[in-house]
Amino acid sequence: MTDSPTIRLIDTDDAGEVLTIQRAAFASEALIYGDPDMPPLTQTLEELRAELVENLGCVAVAGHRLVGAVRARLDGALLLIGRLAIAPDQQGEGLGTLLLAAVEERGREAGATEAELFTGALSEANQRLYEREGYHRSEETEDGEIFYRKPLI
Repeated sequence: MTDSPTIRLIDTDDAGEVLTIQRAAFASEALIYGDPDMPPLTQTLEELRAELVENLGCVAVAGHRLVGAVRARLDGALLLIGRLAIAPDQQGEGLGTLLLAAVEERGREAGATEAELFTGALSEANQRLYEREGYHRSEETEDGEIFYRKPLI
């Protein structure tokens, strides 16, 4: 990474850049699963913008470039984390760890006591990241989704 990234709150004005990063990041997942129609790739700009209106997510910015994003929302005391996406040329540089820590802190500040996220059974890099960051498998569905939880207190 040339510039040390800064982490800030996600905003509706970020929707276009977030969608671009999301599509680039999830393209490799689509190849793994043989599914070009997975929701992160088919979500529209309008849907994403609406999702960001009340969101606890964060973005990573290096210089003037948005290089990563994560979204989250509260469901009672549970922080639901989703769509962690890192620009492909920035993957493996620790941005996922930084974004998870930032969004977990936002969740704590909003009253969350536990975080939940999920990934697919074939997404081994994602699984390694989540387990390294203290997430524990809580459920595996028949269609190959693995849910992870982590206490935030």
